Amino acid sequence: MKNYIAPGEHVTVTAPSDVSAGDGPLIGSLFGVVQGDALTGVDVVMVRRGVFSLPKTSAQAWTVGAKIYWTGSECTTTASGNTLIGLAVSVAANPSATGRVLL
Repeated sequence: MKNYIAPGEHVTVTAPSDVSAGDGPLIGSLFGVVQGDALTGVDVVMVRRGVFSLPKTSAQAWTVGAKIYWTGSECTTTASGNTLIGLAVSVAANPSATGRVLL
């Protein structure tokens, strides 16, 4: 196929801010987990598919299959004003600091 470029599971993007390996920056509607540290304006590899342990709103309980949204700093089940990034793949208790998310 002449127009195929890449699978899209790993994409190289320009870091929108200083990021550390494991951070989840949102660039427009593009969300992923960065593989390494990068300074603002430097290329960094973002992983777009897979299951990740990510920070969550502590006071929420998650069920398997719940839609997960990004607030800009953590995951939540609250859709309003947030960006859909994936689904919960395991139960997360209230309270808990992290949850497993399938991007």
